[in-house]
Amino acid sequence: MLARKSIIPEEYVLARIAAENLRKPRIRDRPRKARFIAKNGACNLAHKNIREQGRFLQDIFTTLVDLKWRHTLVIFTMSFLCSWLLFAMMWWLVAFAHGDMDPSTESTTNSTKWTPCVTCVRSFTSAFLFSIEVQVTIGFGGRMMTEECPLAITVLILQNIVGLIINAVMLGCIFMKTAQAHRRAETLIFSRQAVIAVRNGKLCFMFRVGDLRKSMIISASVRIQVVRKTTTPEGEVIPIHQVDIPVDNPIESNNIFLVAPLIICHVIDKRSPLYDISAADLALQDLELIVILEGVVETTGITTQARTSYIAEEILWGHRFVPIVTEEEGVYAVDYSKFGNTVKVAAPRCSARELDEKPSILIQTLQKSELSHQNSLRKRNSMRRNNSIRRSNSMRRTNPSLIVPKVQFITPEGSQSASET
Repeated sequence: MLARKSIIPEEYVLARIAAENLRKPRIRDRPRKARFIAKNGACNLAHKNIREQGRFLQDIFTTLVDLKWRHTLVIFTMSFLCSWLLFAMMWWLVAFAHGDMDPSTESTTNSTKWTPCVTCVRSFTSAFLFSIEVQVTIGFGGRMMTEECPLAITVLILQNIVGLIINAVMLGCIFMKTAQAHRRAETLIFSRQAVIAVRNGKLCFMFRVGDLRKSMIISASVRIQVVRKTTTPEGEVIPIHQVDIPVDNPIESNNIFLVAPLIICHVIDKRSPLYDISAADLALQDLELIVILEGVVETTGITTQARTSYIAEEILWGHRFVPIVTEEEGVYAVDYSKFGNTVKVAAPRCSARELDEKPSILIQTLQKSELSHQNSLRKRNSMRRNNSIRRSNSMRRTNPSLIVPKVQFITPEGSQSASET
């Protein structure tokens, strides 16, 4: 079916589109820097051109644990299959060397006392089945080893030792993969965005962290690092320059009791890399704040670590986290649906250095916010009053019985006065 032709000429449409594109200003976005740590805690780093690959085989157990599950299962299956086939070949050679495979021995078995090394092993298939029975200790009873061949006894001991080693290594790898520390970190959550607001008269960088499980993280501690690209006075470019920034914690041991979601606070002072950054400069900064939460899992005793990062676009200036912990019927309840919710608050747009040099900026900001808050309350009250008056008038119009009739009062002098009640 052919497309229907347009009524408007094609030349006119193209000219109009070109004119609209000329009117619109072309704004080129700043190229976005790659994150060093993803929001889920994964490191955005690729190792290339590693020449000494043999170092990974020197620590074979860690290499097996670090592999993906599909690779681990393939190695687990192939290790058992290869060992069964290898020892099946050895059992077949033992039986072949002893003459158990010769059909003439079956006829002489009744006349003379001839004893095979392994009973009922007549082919490679039977030798493979006997190898599986020996290594996994099944023991169906049809095939068994005799005292005729000392070499067969040696092969039996060797296969048992190899089977125990394979079982120990493979089961240990699977256990370590299922009990890895980063699995516990899946239930340690961070707020999607961080905020900068005034707390106790100081500008503070804040974010929220919580634990979804009832089992606690023992000796939990939080560290914050700023990663940015810097250049030294000598001209050396450091692409990943890490700077530790302190965390405001009133506890001397620097540990947190993560029984409920907490707001972690960093006071922006002279020691902070954010000391000279204002609200306008924040969007232009090429920095990344990495948050690391470490602790010991209560149930397993394994040290776990949860990570996340915040770039300049994910830091809200002049916001504060809403409270999510309430007391209901003698129990503290946490509403995780509001975990990352924030509200706008009054905060100076200047840097912490300017705020320290001119403390009056904070007072003026708070006064302006108070005046705006009072004006909003007045507007809200006036709107409510007007709405109530309109509602009462509309009710009187719809219900004539609610209208109060006029009453005339006669004074003793004979004059009449009309009044409304």
